[in-house]
This record gives sequence, C-alpha cells and structure tokens, in this order.
Amino acid sequence: MKIWTSEHVFSHPWETVTQAVWRKYPNPHNPAVVGTDVIERHVENGVLHTHRLISSRWGLPSWAQTILGAERICYGYEHSEVNPLEKTMTMRTRNLTFSNTVSLDERLVYSPDPSNNEKTILRQETIVTVMGVPLNSYMENYLLNSITKNSFKGRDALEFVISKINREVEELMSTYKRSTTELLTHTKKSFEEITETAMRSVDDISVVAKKSVDGFSDVAKKSIDDISCVAKKGIDEIHNLTKPNEPMPRI
Repeated sequence: MKIWTSEHVFSHPWETVTQAVWRKYPNPHNPAVVGTDVIERHVENGVLHTHRLISSRWGLPSWAQTILGAERICYGYEHSEVNPLEKTMTMRTRNLTFSNTVSLDERLVYSPDPSNNEKTILRQETIVTVMGVPLNSYMENYLLNSITKNSFKGRDALEFVISKINREVEELMSTYKRSTTELLTHTKKSFEEITETAMRSVDDISVVAKKSVDGFSDVAKKSIDDISCVAKKGIDEIHNLTKPNEPMPRI
C-alpha cells in the first residue's frame, strides 16, 4: 500500500472553483475521463450529496494489461458532499474496475484559503493498494506516477473550465449592459415622444378653448344686445300704455 498526497492553491474564490468541478468533464486537458453520470443526488441538513459513476481510460502499458486484463473503459464510484455554510466540498472516489486486484481510494477537499478568501485550497490524498499479482510494489509505484501526472492535468482542466466560466460571466454582463443601455435609450425616446405629444395636445386644447371662449363671448354679447333691445321695446310699450287719454275732439 502506498499513499500519495498533494496540496494546490487556486487563485479563484471557492464558489467559482466548486462550480467548475461540476463542469470539469469533458475536457481537452484531461481526456482520460470520458463520462460522468449522476446516479443519485439529495440534500440532507443543508449538505448536497451526489453519487456519480465515472468512466475513464487508465492507459495501462502492455505488460500491465497482460496482468490485469485488456485495456477497456474503467469505472469508478464517486460520492461528494458540498456544505455551503462551512464552504467545503469533499469528493471520495474508488475504482470499480480491477477492484479485486487494484484499489484506488481518492479523497479531494476544496476549501477557502484562510488567509485569502479570493483563493481556494485543494488537498488531495490517494491510497494505492495492489493485491494478488506479481510485482505489486512496482505496479503501485507506476500507478502513483500516473496519479501525479493526472493531478497536473486535472488542475489544468479546472483552470480551463474556470476561464470558460469567467468568459460566460463577462459575456452575460456585456449583454446585460447593452440591454440596459438599449432599454434606457428606448425609454428616453418614448418619454420624449410622450412629452412632445402631451405638449402638442395642450396647445391644441388651448387653441380650442380660446376659440370656444371667443365664440361664447360673441354669443353672450349678441344675446345681451338682443335682451337689451327687447327690454327697451317693452319699456316703450309700457310708457305708451301709461300715458293719459287725450280728449275726444268736439263735433
């Protein structure tokens, strides 16, 4: 049995790194992993538990294939726990293929850097055990070397995904700013059109009102003149009626 450990610091916040972990495959920097399938996922006490089946190619040399079997797709079982309150992501993986001969138990823990929240620390540990085959110590060393090389590829793969996420965020912000600018421009234009229409309507109403007032004044003046004329006639008739009777002429 041999134990391999490693520690790496990503210059990115924990939230960004853990998001990239879920989107890590497929990835040109680590083509050995050919598939990931979620078997079961649930939340318990605020912690996200995920069980996945990992499909990969080990790339065994010919002599190892003779001992373990022909090269083929290998499968591993992964269980992860994400605690958003404590900001920890723990992933445990064990191989299913060749499990009677080779045992690979891997543990990865992602957590914020205590000295800098803008960075994330990855701690890895892998226990390699080869049983029931010749040259087991040699095979364990060979697998440890492969694990070391794959760890560098895995970090490059994660950086690749993080860069992709950052580009997506930038594009989203650019689209948001462009949409906001277009909305403000359209709103300003609409407001100006509404204001112009309202002012034009006020002018039209003022003209109509002035015409109506002038027309009403003319009608009122004419009505007053008519009333005055009628009243004058009435007064004259009353005066005529109230004059003393003139004496009848003598015959």
